[in-house]
Amino acid sequence: MDKIQMVDLKGQYLKIKEEVDKGIQAVIDSSAFVNGPAVKSFTEHLSQYMGGCHVVTCGNGTDALQIALMALDLKPGDEIIVPAFTYVASAEVIGLLGLTPVMVDVDPRTFNVTVENIKKGFSPKTKAIIPVHLFGQSCDMEPILAFAKEYGLYVIEDNAQAIGAYYTFNDGHRKKTGTMGTIGCTSFFPSKNLGCYGDGGALLTNDDKLAERIRMIANHGQQVKYHHKVIGCNSRLDTIQAAVLDVKLGHLDEYCKARYDAAAYYTDKLKAFDPNEEYIMTPRKATNSTHVYHQYTMRVKNGRRNELKQYLADYGVPSMIYYPLPLQEQEAFKPITRAGETLDNAKECAYSVLSLPIHTELTHEVQDVVIENIMNFFTK
Repeated sequence: MDKIQMVDLKGQYLKIKEEVDKGIQAVIDSSAFVNGPAVKSFTEHLSQYMGGCHVVTCGNGTDALQIALMALDLKPGDEIIVPAFTYVASAEVIGLLGLTPVMVDVDPRTFNVTVENIKKGFSPKTKAIIPVHLFGQSCDMEPILAFAKEYGLYVIEDNAQAIGAYYTFNDGHRKKTGTMGTIGCTSFFPSKNLGCYGDGGALLTNDDKLAERIRMIANHGQQVKYHHKVIGCNSRLDTIQAAVLDVKLGHLDEYCKARYDAAAYYTDKLKAFDPNEEYIMTPRKATNSTHVYHQYTMRVKNGRRNELKQYLADYGVPSMIYYPLPLQEQEAFKPITRAGETLDNAKECAYSVLSLPIHTELTHEVQDVVIENIMNFFTK
């Protein structure tokens, strides 16, 4: 058996090599390396895939979050609610713009922020909420959107890990994650479910005027060349990366299904081994969201996470900790952050989560090796 990998990007590439190589070669032949035809093509196709919203591509997912906040014309001192258990980018951009991140807790089984968490962080200074659809499933958006509407708050969805997932509202209609709030942001980092071969990102909105403002900010604050209406930035998707993404977008649903099937296999086997969750807590899928399993993240009980991680590594099984330190304990945020409540769940998650290998090329044979080693650790 080949070496077990957390993500097998080469194996995925080999299956679509002809399509990808053709797309890249077309960009090279045209020499339109910046804002070339492939960028327009991918933008249009992603808009169609996401239900017809405006799509503005940019340099990376962090840029997308920053541009989103810039587009809302927020002022220093305005508070933005963000989960304490997430990747740093979600909160980093808040501090970068002189805004105040308000850390709130998460659900310990879905890892997502809830409206109850958000309410505990709310104050008269609150202007926006950043719900992060962590690890591949949607936050419970209907009550979050209702709360935001009641208090006139912006909602910026961090959809970097859940592109392709659906959320179902109480009346039965469904919307893709990233299309429900004021602005949706996503990343095309190579390991993402829809990943390019470098950096890339995008913003999504259903608001015509906001889409125009986002495009302007991402392009040095200009609509007409050399005429700058606002302070902007320079953030754009490389044409070669757009060509890669245009190919991979056509395979995204099959990629999501492959990840879901792999996750279901893990869960079935691990629950059969540990039905009462004596050792581990498998990830819980929310009833009102599909799950695209950007990560398969379980919680290891009794303080044995690090020990299990080392044991797996000793037997050639990789695993990752996303994320080992909650944001409220990060040195950079201590001087600028307000905590909306106790953040016990975020802390417990950070000290117990462990992500297993999951990707589109994962086989049951490889998963059996991973599962066998987990079982051996707890029964040795």
